[in-house]
Amino acid sequence: MKTDQNKRAVNAILAEYERALNELQYVIVPISNKDLAATIDPHTSDPNGKSIRNILAHVIGSAFSYAIYIRESIDHAIPRPGLRHRDTALEYIRDLDEVIVFTRDTFKTIYDYSLEKFDYPDKIKTKWGQSYDIEQMMEHAIVHVLRHRRQIEIAKERLC
Repeated sequence: MKTDQNKRAVNAILAEYERALNELQYVIVPISNKDLAATIDPHTSDPNGKSIRNILAHVIGSAFSYAIYIRESIDHAIPRPGLRHRDTALEYIRDLDEVIVFTRDTFKTIYDYSLEKFDYPDKIKTKWGQSYDIEQMMEHAIVHVLRHRRQIEIAKERLC
């Protein structure tokens, strides 16, 4: 029988991911609707970096995609949601809450022994060309949130 003892690493990864998402939520709470939509980098060619709104839409879309990649690796294919461009920080906070629930649900049947895959054919192939096992995918997901949280913190300072 599988118990929480077989999910210590899974639970640790999920806790760290949730912490990163909660930190992002904390950072965006005070952002006004105006600042959410303001251009923060007029010189970037990456549309995901033009505004805090675009960064958040990208982060949330990616977060769902990471969980979907994992679901697909265990035969749970579902469509990827489109980018969510919201008008308020509160709407993005709710989306991030939804990401947490969706990701936790993804891991309901995943145990520690499933996290690492050493053989290339067993890895998850991404559309950007990287191959990951589940643990690496989640490590990437955590760092992705942290990098964009930092980007938003810097943008907030510039907008003040």
